[in-house]
Amino acid sequence: MPAATATEEAQAVRSTIFQPAVLPSEVLLLAESQWLFTEDELLRTPSILEGLPPKTEREYRSKGVNFILQVGIMLKLPQITLATASVFLHRFYVRHPMQTAPGRGYHHYEVGATSLFLATKVEENCRKMKELVIACVRVAQKDPHKVVDEQDKEYWRWRDVILFNEDVMLEAVCFDLSLEPPHKIFFDLLMLFGEEYAENKRLRNAAWAFINDSCLTTLCLLYPSKTIASSALYTAARFCDVAFPDDERGRPWWDVLHVKLADIIKACNYMADIYEGSPSKASRPGGMYERTPEPPDEANDRTRAAAPGMLSPSSDIVNGAAVDPISHLVNEERRQKREFEETIIPNGTGHITNGDDSGFEGQRSPRKRQKVVNEGTDHNGTAAPAVNAQPNGTATQMEESNGGGLVSPKLEDDVEEGEVAA
Repeated sequence: MPAATATEEAQAVRSTIFQPAVLPSEVLLLAESQWLFTEDELLRTPSILEGLPPKTEREYRSKGVNFILQVGIMLKLPQITLATASVFLHRFYVRHPMQTAPGRGYHHYEVGATSLFLATKVEENCRKMKELVIACVRVAQKDPHKVVDEQDKEYWRWRDVILFNEDVMLEAVCFDLSLEPPHKIFFDLLMLFGEEYAENKRLRNAAWAFINDSCLTTLCLLYPSKTIASSALYTAARFCDVAFPDDERGRPWWDVLHVKLADIIKACNYMADIYEGSPSKASRPGGMYERTPEPPDEANDRTRAAAPGMLSPSSDIVNGAAVDPISHLVNEERRQKREFEETIIPNGTGHITNGDDSGFEGQRSPRKRQKVVNEGTDHNGTAAPAVNAQPNGTATQMEESNGGGLVSPKLEDDVEEGEVAA
């Protein structure tokens, strides 16, 4: 059985590293892009326009998501359902203000309960209304063992608030309920890079924590889910000193995922600012979390590594080394042109020689000799096309060869039939 070539070995290595990617559909990405804003636009939300400071608004958003997480844990809901509810909450406050005074605006706890009620339906993890209301009352009053029944006024108040706000929320989010949470995309990315990375527990936990913390912020309004998942993978890779190999075409992993490295770094730095600005870190000095400089250095990024034995599908093997065929063809053409100019030159006597005076003995007319001397220009004085070279580096054969031998490359309209000796 013949030995495998270097290209076949590279293909085998590549097949063990990269698996087919399962990324969000174009429809979901297009629908998600309608809910992306800039940081300046998020400073003009209804709550801020009514006088609520931006920092206070971010705290209320975080408290609303934290309320969702506590109720979800009490109801044993999966993480994807909680992430979907947090997205609904952030999108709701883009259209409606928070409660700044009694009877004015929507309280973040009530919106959080409504978001969770809607998310359980969307993700098909439904819970009974009674169970949801009881959990909301216990979390809101910070009493996990409180006895709540249908005779309690708080029970009916929370039940009416959730049912009433559900219609308001559906209208606020424009009935756009199809989401692709970054948790699912992150899992698909790990499977894309192979089992070696999917089984790295430290890498998984670091990235998972990043995604969970991003739910407390407005990151879902700044970047799409795929960018958030890639940012989590990037942060975890830097934290765990893990590098991902390039693909078979030599592209880095973020290009394979069609994500810009600049967006990934901006999202990571945004989360670093959120971490340092949290109340638990307020008493500590700044600069606790490493920032990635912008613009990024893609060639020397720590999370990028060249895969061993990787060859580009457009590469070829020349003398045991991988080369690009286009560059090889250009260099070969230049070499042939240089040899042609050294071989066929005017010798000062009007004769054309091929180096050993064994051919081209004939005398050229002044017009023909001038054409050979000026073989690099056309009749108008402009540059003529380069001599055609074969990819394998051999000289071009004459259409009617004398004796089947090879001769020097011909110039059209420069050498008439019968003037070249075999």
